[in-house]
Amino acid sequence: MNDRITITVPATTANLGAGFDCLGAALSLYNKFTFIRLDAETSTKTEETSPLEIRVTGLEADRVTTDRSNLAYQAFCAVYQALGQPVPGVAIDLELGIPLARGLGSSATALVGGLLGANYLAGQPLSLLEIQNLAIDLEGHPDNVVPALVGGCRLSATREDGAWEICDVPWLPEIIPVVAVPNFELSTAAARAVLPNSYSRGDAIFNVAHGGLLLRGLATGKDSWLRAALQDRIHQPYRQSLIVGYQEVRKMAIDQGAYGLVISGAGPTLLALTNQDRSQAVGDAMAATWQNFGVEAEVHILKVEEKGATIQTSPD
Repeated sequence: MNDRITITVPATTANLGAGFDCLGAALSLYNKFTFIRLDAETSTKTEETSPLEIRVTGLEADRVTTDRSNLAYQAFCAVYQALGQPVPGVAIDLELGIPLARGLGSSATALVGGLLGANYLAGQPLSLLEIQNLAIDLEGHPDNVVPALVGGCRLSATREDGAWEICDVPWLPEIIPVVAVPNFELSTAAARAVLPNSYSRGDAIFNVAHGGLLLRGLATGKDSWLRAALQDRIHQPYRQSLIVGYQEVRKMAIDQGAYGLVISGAGPTLLALTNQDRSQAVGDAMAATWQNFGVEAEVHILKVEEKGATIQTSPD
């Protein structure tokens, strides 16, 4: 049984325009979680009494809780609760490279890291499918946690019995994701609060058509398909008002060669898709345009991370 495990989990971008709550991709930014067993005897321990140490370093480390409310620890405990086993004492080291509350799946990395860490310390009793389903249950939807766990671009749908079907989506490496991360936050709750409770038939048809076109555009790289496919009528028309300068940043990104621009997750990070030759110009234009609104933005020219969460074990 392993007494130490390190899990590296990629960032994610979800929704991808018309793919609201069902389409997401892993990106090449990472959080790292190391779990170290503190006590060998756990028979008398509970989640409330088990020894716990949490240390956080890296990006915005001072904003992450280090008590039992820590999200990675909550996910860690969820595995033992599912197994009906006592929660062992654990030390958790977090190395953060993904901005918090910016629409890049930082909470999904904590869930995936905690679940995988606990499963390995417990001797791997849960399958990857069981870990995936537990992650979806904890997050409430699959679009971030699934690509964070298994990598790539993934489309999630349910069968008639409610079980999940996860479909891999081909994404040509020549299609470059460029993210601009502003220096303000937008909570998922606030982003969901602005959405209507119902949509017209026309809007539903529009999103079905454009979601299908996006899948073909990502697989083929056809410019005209990608430029059309990144439109949406389900969430972006309502959320863009929460993001200062959205329309101007979008216009400048497209003017510099982006196929289109979407809100990453719930925002406020904006994601442009472009080719390698135009990626730097697109990123620079996004940052410069936001500066006109008094917003500082950090730009990352990324790739889709195909591996998902990776695991490194070492004996105590």
